[in-house]
Amino acid sequence: MAERPEGYGFTAELEAKMSGKYDPELEKDVREWMGAVTGEPLDGEGPDQLHSVLRDGTYLCNLVNKIQPGSVKKMNTSKMAFKQMENINFFLSACEALGCAKMDLFQTVDLYEAQNMGAVITGILALGRRAQTIGFDGPVLGPKEASENKREFSEEQMRAGGNVIGLQMGSNQGASQAGQNFGKTRAIID
Repeated sequence: MAERPEGYGFTAELEAKMSGKYDPELEKDVREWMGAVTGEPLDGEGPDQLHSVLRDGTYLCNLVNKIQPGSVKKMNTSKMAFKQMENINFFLSACEALGCAKMDLFQTVDLYEAQNMGAVITGILALGRRAQTIGFDGPVLGPKEASENKREFSEEQMRAGGNVIGLQMGSNQGASQAGQNFGKTRAIID
């Protein structure tokens, strides 16, 4: 793990903010879902315990392969840091290929160095939501994602809508600048 100062200043503020976003209940739900999908339950609780299981990336690669077989073709079993980080990257790439938004996922260093385990939980939750929409018939995690509801309007309907003034626009009745004085008025003395 990288050496970082802790306990004061901006670093402490960022760490407090990230740890404040970590939800133990959500972590419990994610753990149970991952165990149900892979058939390998995760023991323990807390971000440190979760980090120790997920750090090498193999569990995550197995998870995404259970959801969509063949998503991760090659997994590294080496204990070398860059190979483990490569596994995490394979998982993230597979999630993007399944349709997870990049902004919902975490960065490799967030998991590998346990910098932002809340983001890791959120990323796995995004995969769980997405799995429901791609036809995965296993356990469910989180609410189902909404589908696009594209609407087509004719040119006549578009022109008719241009003549309607919506209530959000309000009204200008009785609006004037009469009587408005801001600050001290200008005094002209002869």
